[in-house]
Amino acid sequence: MAFALNSYPIAYRAKFSGGKWSEEYLEKPHKTAETEAAMSAEDRGKVEDSRNYYDDMPLVNYTTQYGLACFEGIKAMPQKNGGLAIFRPDQNAARFSRSMKGLFMPPFPEDLFVKACIETVKRNAEMGFRPRYKPEWEKDSFMSADSVYIRPFTIAEGGIGVNISREPWVMVVTTPVSSYFSGGSSDAIVTERIRATPKGTGWIKACSNYAIAALAKHEAIDAGYMECVFLDATHRKYVEEGSSCNIFFYLKSGELATPELGDTILPGITRASIIELARSRGIKTSERKIAIEEAMEETSECFVSGTAAGATPITSLTWQGKKSIFNNGKTGKFTAEIQNTLKGIQYGALPDTRGWMVQIL
Repeated sequence: MAFALNSYPIAYRAKFSGGKWSEEYLEKPHKTAETEAAMSAEDRGKVEDSRNYYDDMPLVNYTTQYGLACFEGIKAMPQKNGGLAIFRPDQNAARFSRSMKGLFMPPFPEDLFVKACIETVKRNAEMGFRPRYKPEWEKDSFMSADSVYIRPFTIAEGGIGVNISREPWVMVVTTPVSSYFSGGSSDAIVTERIRATPKGTGWIKACSNYAIAALAKHEAIDAGYMECVFLDATHRKYVEEGSSCNIFFYLKSGELATPELGDTILPGITRASIIELARSRGIKTSERKIAIEEAMEETSECFVSGTAAGATPITSLTWQGKKSIFNNGKTGKFTAEIQNTLKGIQYGALPDTRGWMVQIL
């Protein structure tokens, strides 16, 4: 299933105008969840496709013309007790607000953001549009588990000249999603492309940032790799990110290292959570510059992190024709422990002692 445009029927929309936000929930075309599940893929696809059209919004605007927009990615996970819970929505709310400010948009209030995410998931779930917990997910550390992907994003008002958005919309849509990375290869390659430059928008979850990421990942996949890795724009020697995820190196010395934040790296919520989990285990965890040479020579285990990726192992990294294989090409013990703990908390299989999960049902 992974990512697919099969949105659930209830969507949220807010509009900034006259100095304030107005809110509404939109019910898009649908049948019952059971009826849709029983449909042929073609017929179900037609219904799902119809939910993606909004005739009362401008086609020509600062988003469609210039990519002036930002978004978030959040998950609601089915719980072992039968419920449904969202992972750290307050952190996404804060980042969304920072992103909007960074694009000179009026920031969306963080309390409205959290409420909109909870209510959108809840309304769809009450109609039967939600995944259910499956015990077999525990066998692969929830790598194949289903969840609800929550996508809040902005759309600018109508406009054709290069400008900023003063009266944007904020939308929240939800879709079912499973594993982000397909099975098979877990190899990565360093791309020659540049994701972000100093004084740019790399620290913002801006839509425009992902054009280069999409191209680089496409090239990596075509070459037989699962993922691409970006280096910094200035020196072309320091590791920064994956295509749409942060990256960690568990070094032979026992140190867990991840690139330090700056204006070219997105501050991931999963990244921050992994750092907290590692430090609570007494692992020396550093946020610092990591030269590609060090990563190639000193790494014992490597993994990427993100809302979609979780903590996904990278078993080899190729740079300038040289290939380093980590942990004999297998998922390492430390990576597996982090993945088990993170996913266990998210799916309610382990106790949430940090208050990360917000219960919906």
